[in-house]
Amino acid sequence: AMRAYEFVADHLGDWAIHCHKSHHTMNAMGHDVPTLIGTSSSNMTRQVRRVQPEFMPMGTAGMADMGEMSMPLPNNTVSMMAGWGPHGPLEMGGMFSVVKVRQGIDADDYEDPGWYENPPGTEAYEWTGELPEFAQNHSPKTKITPKPTSEG
Repeated sequence: AMRAYEFVADHLGDWAIHCHKSHHTMNAMGHDVPTLIGTSSSNMTRQVRRVQPEFMPMGTAGMADMGEMSMPLPNNTVSMMAGWGPHGPLEMGGMFSVVKVRQGIDADDYEDPGWYENPPGTEAYEWTGELPEFAQNHSPKTKITPKPTSEG
């Protein structure tokens, strides 16, 4: 199936549009396994390797770390890397498009305008200082949303 989207491109920048096409999920993008980001998968990896010696968990530190690896791909997969952007590897590069929104680009102009240059002070960065105290709510008025029931 195909979906066509119409949108107003009024926010300047480089925007990733990512799909979940069935032929992508059958390759290296299967989502039947929970994400391992931030977890130690070493014990699980040892157990799985007993039955599948070549098993390698992906995503324990996110997908960008995979961009730095150089290894042969399995026969039934496609590369998730498409190259390098201004801040590092573009992982899943074969499975998303970058929509480049700029002022003054005509509808029939398909020339690459280059990478977007964020205005000073508007780009995220890694915080390396002291972490502030996190906020806690001890109010008895706090309401926790109940889990949905079979009735909705």
